[in-house]
Parts: sequence; structure tokens; C-alpha cells
Amino acid sequence: MTRSMAAAYRAGDLPAFFRLGPGDLERAAGETRPDVDRAALAGALRAYHRDLGTLDADVEGLLARLAHPASRVVVTGQQAGLLTGPAYSVHKGADAALLARQLDREDAPVVAVYWVASQDHDAAEVASTTLLDHAEDLHRLTLDVPEGVPVGRVPWLEEWTAQVLSLLDRFDTAPEYRAAVRARVERALAGGGSYADVFARLIHGLLAPAGVLVLDPLHPALARLMAPTLARELERPLEGPTRIEAAAGRLEAEGFIPQLRRPQGATNLFIEEEDGQRRLLRFDGQRFHTDTRPYTPEEVQAVLAADPSRVTPAAGLRPAVQDALLPTLAFVVGPGEIAYGAQLAEVYELHGLRQPLLWPRLSVTWLEPNVVRLLSRLNATAAQVQADPEGVLGRALARERGAEAASAQRLAALEAELYALTTDLAALDPTLEGAAERTRTRTTARIAHLQALALRALARQEDDRTRQLTRLKKHLLPGGVPQEREMNFLTYLLKHGEEPLRKLLSLPPGTQAEVPLT
Repeated sequence: MTRSMAAAYRAGDLPAFFRLGPGDLERAAGETRPDVDRAALAGALRAYHRDLGTLDADVEGLLARLAHPASRVVVTGQQAGLLTGPAYSVHKGADAALLARQLDREDAPVVAVYWVASQDHDAAEVASTTLLDHAEDLHRLTLDVPEGVPVGRVPWLEEWTAQVLSLLDRFDTAPEYRAAVRARVERALAGGGSYADVFARLIHGLLAPAGVLVLDPLHPALARLMAPTLARELERPLEGPTRIEAAAGRLEAEGFIPQLRRPQGATNLFIEEEDGQRRLLRFDGQRFHTDTRPYTPEEVQAVLAADPSRVTPAAGLRPAVQDALLPTLAFVVGPGEIAYGAQLAEVYELHGLRQPLLWPRLSVTWLEPNVVRLLSRLNATAAQVQADPEGVLGRALARERGAEAASAQRLAALEAELYALTTDLAALDPTLEGAAERTRTRTTARIAHLQALALRALARQEDDRTRQLTRLKKHLLPGGVPQEREMNFLTYLLKHGEEPLRKLLSLPPGTQAEVPLT
């Protein structure tokens, strides 16, 4: 069975691929980054927030702390999803704020930064969102976002405003909560601009009070600061991909599936072409080319010099570009980003950097009162429902019906008896040990499989419990996906006011929990 890279990283089992692990916070906090021009960075972020319409006294205070010569940053980021996208988009930003607060010192300020992935051009991943109202109606909204265009270049349309406000008007909840969320959304929409700008204003509105600065890498002032890293990559455009592929081979040798692959000629760079499409650059040793046209190295350098925002990093370079710009202490990431990170240490070195600590993001499953009651009736946790909903239902029915044959205790007793029997057989004749062990393993596995089939049969027979499970799955597995990867965080503000945000921002950094709402 393939091991989870994120689990191995948390356990400290990947020292050959990561310089620092989750247990190295103190070491990371003690490192310095004198090579970052913090004054220029704060100035560029000031220009961005001014253009975004979010420059206020609180932001100025954060920028002043960032400009401190010993400042560090806890950074996170996410694609610019509709209405903030899945809940973990907000959870990541909150975790950055919580970790920054924990590490902050008067003589070495730590500031949280949310990197808005405005350069991303995968419309399918950002155009939809899911909310669940009090009537347990799932609302799925999908906007017609153009494919292939960086979302930071896509103008927000009035027709999208109408669709978003119509969704909020249909949402079954208390009028005062709907009005509060609608006001948040209208403030984000009022500034106009791009699809990414609306996302950035929503994240700002939710998390700026906790000390989070938003950052859009497509903003001209910030793009100019990133240009030297991109220019350096252009000088040796295949070196980074070669190092990524080498790391992929080492991961495979350790039993992992690499998340990044770089085929022959692929670089770590995209170029935004005249038609507005963002396309991968390939290099044949002499010239660059996309799917539509060739470029000389001088032509690509000229594009970068004229408009740095048109040359953008692919996944294999983006973290290094980010951490060349920022004095990063820790990078708050999800499991997929940990898998990417395992291949990037030598890409950092190529740019004279050290990979920062990757902090596994906070993960919360929200339990509304009706969910708590349903879980209690089934004697299950949210995680158990998400992992095996039918199995949870079957076990509940088995308990009610006294179906001892399908119980975990019965299987454990059988396994213990078989283990004792194989031991006794091996003592009588050591040549039987292997055959007896194989028989034990096959027998217990087969009985466990039959138990699972029996539990599912029970589940299918029980209408009332099935209805309960169907309701639970709407809350915990909307669309068959775990809650925080699908459900919009605004769902909980719409139904519970500010309580979910207060609870989120009171958790310890890195929390992995099921959190009840009242």
C-alpha cells in the first residue's frame, strides 16, 4: 500500500526530503532573512491594498511590523475560489494568523500573509461553490469563468453579482445572519476589479482583524519584486525541472508516488500570451516555445522586463518565488502541498534559498447541533462517517439488533484465538509456522470482509437510519467529498452568525478537530 507523504512528514520520516519538520518551529523562528528588502515589500503591499480598497489603519499597522528589519512571515495561500471556495481556504488563513500570533516577538515581529493564487488559470477549480442551508438544501453555484486565463485577469461581471446575491436570498436562515453575510459579500463586490480581487476582499474581511495581509502576485508592484527570481530561472530553465525529476525518483525508491513530474523540455514557467491565455514554456536548449509559437530567450526576457506579471511560476517554482519575496518563517500547507514540497528542496538551493518549515494546516470539521444529535444516535464521529458512512450505519444497526457476529470485538476474539492456535502449531512443528500464519491472515481478512458485507446489508434494510445517514452525508460528505474540501465557510456564518469565525480564531495552530457549533 502506498504511504501517505503527509502522514510520513508529520511523523518525521522524510528527513532526506525536508530540511525542517513540524517539530522544528523554534529552530525556524531563530533563523534570519537579511536578504529580503522589507521596506520595498511593505511598499508594494501598501500599493496593492490601496488599489484593492483595503488600506486602513489596521493594514498600515501590519505593514509597519512587516517593515521591521527582523520581521518574519507565516504565509499560506489558495486559489481564488468563488465566495472564498471550500472551507479549508479560510481555515488555512486562520492557521497562518494563529501560528504568527504564537511566534510573534516584540523584537522580531511575525506577520501572517495570505497569497492569493491569482496567476492560476484552472477555471474549473474556482468557478463553483457549495452551501447548505437550514432546510438541508444544498446550493451549488457555478459561474461561467473563462478557462485558461489567470483569474486575476478575469473581470468580475455584474451577472455574477446577480447570481451570488440570488443564492444568498434563497438561503434558508435567520434574516439577521443573511443580512450580515450579504453585507460582507457586497463590500467585496463593491470594489469591482477581477475575480481574484473579490476573493481577496472576502478573505481580508474575514481574517484581517486577526492580523492577515492578503497578497496578489499579479499586482504590478509585487510582480516587479519577483522578477529577479524569474529572470534567474530563465537563465537555466531546465535545471529546476531536472532536480524535481531527480527528487521524484528518490521518492519512488522510498515507496511514494511523486506529485510533480517534469517531462523532457518542460520548464517551471508559464507565459501569458497576447490572447490572454497562460501557457507552459518549454525549452529545447536553444529556444522556448508554447503550444502556439516559439520564443528566443531574449524575447522571453523582454516580456519579463516589460511586464513581469506575464511570466509566472509553475507549481515547481511558485513556492521558491514566494519565499524569495517574503522573509518566510513557516508555510502553512495542505497534504498536496507537502507532497509538492518533498521535491523542491534543491529548487530552493538553485535560487540561493533554504526551504522554510512546512506547517500542516489546521483542519476542522464543523458539527452543527443536528449533526451532533445524529452522530450521537449512531455512536460515531464525523471522521468515521466520512471514512465509511455505510459501515457506521451497519454497526449502529448491529448494536441495536444484537448482531454480535458483525462486531469488532467478535473479530478480535477470533483473531486472538487463531493467533494462539498458530503459535501452538508452530511449537509442535516449526515447518508449519508460515502456513499457519498465512491461514490465520486469510481467515481473519475473509471474516472481516463478510462482516462488512453483513453490515451493509443491515444498512440497506433500515429506512429510518438510512435517512439519518443521508442527512449526515449532506453535512459531512457534500457531493461525496469531506466537508472542509467542499462546503463553503460562509455556510456556517449564514446559519450561526460570527460564532464559527470566533471559534476558528481561538483554536491552537495546527488543530485537527471536530468542532461543535451551538
